[in-house]
Amino acid sequence: MADPIDVVQAFCDSWEKGDLDVLIAFFTDDAVYHNIPVAPVTGRDAIRATIEGFTAGVDRVEFRVGHIAAKGNVVLTERVDAFVTPTVTIELPVMGTFEVTGDKIAAWRDYFDLNQFMSQLPTG
Repeated sequence: MADPIDVVQAFCDSWEKGDLDVLIAFFTDDAVYHNIPVAPVTGRDAIRATIEGFTAGVDRVEFRVGHIAAKGNVVLTERVDAFVTPTVTIELPVMGTFEVTGDKIAAWRDYFDLNQFMSQLPTG
């Protein structure tokens, strides 16, 4: 059984590579992703579609983990997610909760201020 912190740190580090197949491979088949305040989605296909939706037009995504802690199979991250586009870099403070089963993520919940994200989007 993999260490839950190692699984989550590897997942966060993998964002910078930009390979969606690699990211999706971190999840169990029935994983739940709740990008709060947006509705939760279940399963790898739905998670893929959700990630594709919020990364469209983005050149690179970085998950900059400032703090990471675990109790059992639950891992908490305090991080800044950076979305690098051709015209702007959007930086969003995020608190994330991950539930790890074996070496896979079974649940992922991110808490952030949607208005803070929206206010950084380019206009026009």
